[in-house]
Amino acid sequence: MNYLLAFAVGGALCVAGQLLIDYTSLTPARILTGYVVAGVVLSAAGLYQPLADLAGAGATVPLLGFGHLLAQGVCQAVDACGLPGIFTGGLTAASGGIAASLVFALLGALVGKSRDQN
Repeated sequence: MNYLLAFAVGGALCVAGQLLIDYTSLTPARILTGYVVAGVVLSAAGLYQPLADLAGAGATVPLLGFGHLLAQGVCQAVDACGLPGIFTGGLTAASGGIAASLVFALLGALVGKSRDQN
């Protein structure tokens, strides 16, 4: 049942993003940013954790999960070191994912072949 819930919630998030791409003039970059900000807002309102508990990876893997991770990192850093934690907490919490994305982007660039889009 956990897999079904994760698939349903993650799929619903993807469907919502695809509908935004298809039926609005929003660019994918704005939708991506909106999802991250929505994760931060849901986390600040206390609504994200119940969703993550219900859906598991269906809620934590997409961009909403990244926004939640940033918000939780900021909260923990502010508790630990005060106001400077606003600037360091999000990056500290997400540093593993950011580093992995950079490494895999480098590997993809080394393996892939660049060409014109025309």
